[in-house]
Formats: sequence, structure tokens, C-alpha cells
Amino acid sequence: MANIDDLVARLAQDATAVRPAPHPFLLSLQWIGAAAAYLAVSLALSGPRPDLLERFHSPWFVAEVATLLAIFIVTAISAALLAFPDLHQKRTLAFAPVVPFLLFVVVMLFAWHADSPPSLPPVHSFECTLSITLMTLLPAGWTFYSLRKFASTHYRLAGSVALLSAFSVGALWLRLHETTDSIAHVVEWHYLPMLAIGLLGLWLGKLILKW
Repeated sequence: MANIDDLVARLAQDATAVRPAPHPFLLSLQWIGAAAAYLAVSLALSGPRPDLLERFHSPWFVAEVATLLAIFIVTAISAALLAFPDLHQKRTLAFAPVVPFLLFVVVMLFAWHADSPPSLPPVHSFECTLSITLMTLLPAGWTFYSLRKFASTHYRLAGSVALLSAFSVGALWLRLHETTDSIAHVVEWHYLPMLAIGLLGLWLGKLILKW
């Protein structure tokens, strides 16, 4: 008995304290706060578009920014839930990003229809996609680093949603920075690349988050 007591005492002494995993809502709040600060600093350094206040008088511009912001927030929450094998018993909320994405498509269709006659597109094209992608790297990096600490069993979907959340930060920055009213340009070079980003996230999720 004395040996067992000694063994228990020694194991208790050598054991490393394990910190409980944060609640997914707290985890997503940390990501959202960090990404919001990153967006604010980036916008302060690059400067907002000169006509930003005037643009906020356009209902479709407001709706576009609002739904893009909703995508950013909801995908961050979804990625945090997908970090846990049981989705924290919130399966419906984990797949909620479908809703803001559908709303976003509807908003852009109405915005395209309202852009009549079509506004002149800027002289550049793929540079917008490249700028958004560069802005995506930092929030994507810290989100994947954080997700790697958990045990997701939905690693493909978690990777895709996390990358879309980071990309929406870059898309928000460029929409508030770049002076363009051409919806055709915005759809083609700002938002359609989201499809490729989502597929890339599926691959990165398997590569980085699988355990």
C-alpha cells in the first residue's frame, strides 16, 4: 500500500497541469478581435477611399459591406466550432455560414442590377485579388496555428471556413480602401476568387489540421 501511495504521489507531482480548452465563442471572439484590429490598422495605414462617407449613402454598398462583415463573423464562429470533434453540440451553427453567403450573392445581384449604366472599371484587374490574398496571409496564419492546437475531425471544412474568414478581412479592407464603383470589377476580382480560396482551404485543412 505504501508503494501505491508513493506511486500516486509521484505521478501527481510529475503531472503537467492541463489548461481546459476555451469555449468556441470565446475562441472566435479572440480571432474576430485580432482580425478587426488588424483591419483597422491596415486601413489606417493605407487610408480609406476618399468618398467612403458618401458611399455609405448607397444602400447596396452598405448591404454589401454588412453581408461581407457577417461572412467574416459567422465563418470565424464556425471555424471555432469545427475545431472540436463534437462541434460543441452546435452543429447547426457550425454550418451557418451558408446563410450569409447566400445573402451576399443576392445583394451582389441587386447591386449589379443597380449599377446602370455600368460604372467604368479601374485600369487594373488581378492586382486586387493579389492585394486581398496578401492581406489574408496573417489572419489565416494565426487562425490555422490556433486550430492546430485542437483536434478537429472536420479538418477539411475547418480549413476552408477559416481561410474564407481570413479572406473576407482582406476583401473588407480593399472595398473600404479602393475607389471603384464598378460592380463587375468587384465581383470578378474581389469576390469570385473566394471560390478558389474555399477549395484551397479544403486542401490546407487536410494538410495542416489532420492529426
